[in-house]
Amino acid sequence: MWILTRAREFDSDDDDGGQASVELLAVLPVFGLIAALAFQALLAGTSWWLASVAAREGARAAALGQDPVAAARAAVPGALRPSRSGVSVSSSRDATVTVRLAIPSLLGGARLGSAVGRAHMEPQR
Repeated sequence: MWILTRAREFDSDDDDGGQASVELLAVLPVFGLIAALAFQALLAGTSWWLASVAAREGARAAALGQDPVAAARAAVPGALRPSRSGVSVSSSRDATVTVRLAIPSLLGGARLGSAVGRAHMEPQR
């Protein structure tokens, strides 16, 4: 007998009529925005990491007496340097190299700033 009373509880006249579906549709854009912001933060972090890697490569080349600018530019992946304007490399006589990369944006043309990496190595004799 308890099975019939439980069945009547589930078959009530209070029909939600798909309210859960509507609530899910209302929350989906929020989840999308959170995912986009997380991916943008990942792009910014990767840019800073790659700038420091390129600066270390340039400093290593300068310490060995090679061209630090060419070495630093070669260390930057092609996706982050579609044009030479996205990468800026400077070096000094004491084998200190600074690399500045433009942070890519999910929105295409938006400018988010730049990531800077700096490295120094003692010249090898």
